[in-house]
Amino acid sequence: MKLDMLIEQAKAKEAMTVAVAAAHDEDVLKAVCEAIHHKLASFALFGDEEKIHHILEGIDASIVSHEQLTIYHCETEQSAVEEAVKAVSAKEANILMKGHVETAMLLKSVLNKEYGLRKEKVLSHAALFEIPTFDRLLFVTDAAMNIQPDLEQKTAIINNTVRIANKIGMTNPKVAPLAAVEAVNTAMSATTDAAILTQMNRRGQIKDCVVDGPLALDNAISLVAAKHKHIESEVAGMADILVVPTIEVGNVLYKSLVYFAQAEVAAVIAGARAPIVLTSRADDAKTKLYSLALAVCTA
Repeated sequence: MKLDMLIEQAKAKEAMTVAVAAAHDEDVLKAVCEAIHHKLASFALFGDEEKIHHILEGIDASIVSHEQLTIYHCETEQSAVEEAVKAVSAKEANILMKGHVETAMLLKSVLNKEYGLRKEKVLSHAALFEIPTFDRLLFVTDAAMNIQPDLEQKTAIINNTVRIANKIGMTNPKVAPLAAVEAVNTAMSATTDAAILTQMNRRGQIKDCVVDGPLALDNAISLVAAKHKHIESEVAGMADILVVPTIEVGNVLYKSLVYFAQAEVAAVIAGARAPIVLTSRADDAKTKLYSLALAVCTA
């Protein structure tokens, strides 16, 4: 499976509307234009109307009057974020997308008790990678939200990501809680948490997937490495989802795949009442388009 398949899957879904918070961003609007051309969704753009018009006209002047696009002027980025979140909360839109705004500002509105989008106790980031030299798509979670997740948060992160994987056709995905080593070491909490998560899965407390760990990165993704270390496991060498122990590990792995391995990526925030496309401002338009497609597939 390639990330392009997400676009095909998204096309087959019922009509969706994406609310874009602070939409005056060139790469975001390039992704919006591409998504409209692919007929993935309709878009409600919240932000500085003059800036949005100016950017759109530089990309594709014909898109400004497109029936799948509506612009709502907002005086400030704060008001643009609030109005976009409220549109999703009121079910006037199905997906929230971050534009030219700080992540902290967006998440503050997402977590607002009056109109926010919190559903599960834990929101988490899930990134789906297509790596040129790898034989399958691979999830990495959580590279952006939870700083040093405890056992309860790791359980929620797995559940959030498995739901996404199931919705794009990954049945019973293999989940590897990562650590520096593949043996349990009581001095290393990543290994003890991984062992508990594995047991929880075996007892049916974590469902719709197969969890086995701790596993180091090499023996989670490489059968050769797993066999070399004589690891017998349903997951070792065949992981679909890598669960990192801390945000630093996830962030470095994410950026290493993008910059060293030239991987393509789609990323969403899961655990809210609607998918949230929360890409970095450094991510290009293609990443934002793939992320939109992933969000549509999981909405």
